Parts: sequence; structure tokens; C-alpha cells
Amino acid sequence: VTQDVNLAFAIDAARLAHDDKCTDVVLMDVRGLSQVTDYIIVGSGSSERQMRSVLDHIQDLGATRGFNVFRTNKDERALWLLADFVHVVVHLFEPATRSHYDLEMLWGDAPRVEWERPDQMNRDRAGLKA
Repeated sequence: VTQDVNLAFAIDAARLAHDDKCTDVVLMDVRGLSQVTDYIIVGSGSSERQMRSVLDHIQDLGATRGFNVFRTNKDERALWLLADFVHVVVHLFEPATRSHYDLEMLWGDAPRVEWERPDQMNRDRAGLKA
């Protein structure tokens, strides 16, 4: 599997999470920082049902691309769901649980990858709200 294919799948998985109503989706490039994966996606869900559905959709997408899920972890209350595709790992959190574990800070030195489609990009990246 080439790096371009891994990145393309990671971007499409992040877009799918966003399209399925996950919020604050972040895609991190952890190549050279992690010994177990290349890309980590983190997103917040609004309910157990929604988060499980998003993970199922991402697994379906992976299957069409030859990225079969290596392992999943779904806790009983669906506060943190995980799908490990080896080169791409997807974490979906209930917002308070996400804040508690703070994976973005844990991987704070990992570059963020722009995954938004051009028409979805936040034009106010400086936070000026002008």
C-alpha cells in the first residue's frame, strides 16, 4: 500500500465522518511519530447510534478501498469508538470523553492534514470573525 493511497483513504474517511455529522474532525499525520500507524482521525459524535453508524460507514468505505478493519473497539456506552485500519486509525468520541483523553494534545507535534473539500473550508482561519 502506497503512502498516497493511505492519505487518500484518511482524507475520505475524515470527510465521511464530517458528512455523517461528526464535529471537530481532525486528521493528524503521525508518520515518524507513531510506530503503529500513519494517520489518526479524531471526531466527536452526538449520540451512540450516530457514532456507531459513522464507524460502520467508514468500515464500508475501507472495504471498497482494500482497507479492511484490523480491529475495532466499541465500549458499552459508546463514549469512545475506534476502528484500526493499520495505516489509518479512527477515533470517535462523545465530546466530554474526547476532552478527557485529549488525543490532539497527546499528538500535539503531529502535523494536521487539511481534509475539507474546498467549498467547506473555514474562511476565518485566523479566528477574527470579521
